[in-house]
Amino acid sequence: MKTDNKIMLTGNKAAAWGARMAQVEYVPAFPITPQTEIVETLAQWFADGTLQGKFTNMDSEHSMFMAAGAAAATGVRVFTASSSQGILHGMESLYTITGWRVPLVLVNVSRALATPITLEPDHNDVMSTRDCGLIQLHAETCQEIFDFILIGHKIAENPQVCLPVLVNMDGFYLSFTREPVLIPDKKTILKFLPLFEPVYPVFQASQPMARASAVFGGSTYSYFKMQHNLAAHHAEKVFNDATAEFSELFGRTYEPAEKFHMDDADFVFVMSNSFATKGKAAVLKLRQQGIKAGLLKIRLFRPFPVAFIAQALCGHERVAVIDQNLAPGMGGITYPEIVSSLYPYENRPKKIVSVIGGLGGKDITESDFMSIIDHMKNSDSKTPLYLFDQEDQRAFQRIQKIANVKKEVSSS
Repeated sequence: MKTDNKIMLTGNKAAAWGARMAQVEYVPAFPITPQTEIVETLAQWFADGTLQGKFTNMDSEHSMFMAAGAAAATGVRVFTASSSQGILHGMESLYTITGWRVPLVLVNVSRALATPITLEPDHNDVMSTRDCGLIQLHAETCQEIFDFILIGHKIAENPQVCLPVLVNMDGFYLSFTREPVLIPDKKTILKFLPLFEPVYPVFQASQPMARASAVFGGSTYSYFKMQHNLAAHHAEKVFNDATAEFSELFGRTYEPAEKFHMDDADFVFVMSNSFATKGKAAVLKLRQQGIKAGLLKIRLFRPFPVAFIAQALCGHERVAVIDQNLAPGMGGITYPEIVSSLYPYENRPKKIVSVIGGLGGKDITESDFMSIIDHMKNSDSKTPLYLFDQEDQRAFQRIQKIANVKKEVSSS
């Protein structure tokens, strides 16, 4: 019998509860806004005995990730968290620990990158880790954050994966938003995620899955990289198996991407993370106006669920991929991944457009979604749409005027 306890939690507290109910044994930490509430909460639980294990304050994200990887290699369940500039500071370590093939879970609380500086979210920080070899799960709600941490440990600790899993949430929009979260009882969670038992001695060459800290020569290096790639691809099957088991135990079903009002949709938005909630609200409003809109929300970003994405989008006329990130000189990062997934299929959408919005936490409004519909109807699909309107331009001009006044005052 399920004995779920429903409590109001911020996204950060939901992440801490996920680590708590996973019974993590080691948390290396370095605080950074807007992630700090996660590690503060865990630090308190380790200090008062709620959690058994070790919490360590590190001197940077670089050493934090290395400590996480080293601890996972010794055979303990590891959790940590970071954000934004912290992810960039530890980037070298992320490549190292994924190459070690060690299982752990890392939460990233997305925040836009400098320069200029802001504390609000977009996805350039998490997208910078795209090619590190991490498995990536992207959360829309506080419940998904909690659930994905349990599922993340399940995936990471599978013997045919043995890779770090990153769970992503949006800073401020979700990290400090309180939502009801169901916390299952420990007994049921243990059925899904038993206490961690190391499945291999980390750097043992006799193991069929290649793992090592240092190799020499292109042939050996290529072998390890191919094994890493195979493990990452295998994680999609492990994700599907894990979520099927999760659904049976907890009643919440997670596919690699969520289809919302997709069956008869003429216009489809592709989104991820917390702004997908805004997209869903826009879909409902557009349908009240007689516009058949739908939404595909990506949950599993690495490995990229190519076949699932193609099955979901093929047969629809027009698709808009809304990226909350920007690769200067290229555009949105998710857009080409969607296009390449659909390329082999004859019944792919006739028009797939790129939309850049939500940068630096900028809101995406109801009128923006209507603009995207108009863009899908009328524009060349090769032309990206940037969600930056006249009001945004006026706001920027006001800042310019203030700066000019201050300059005049200081020079007089």
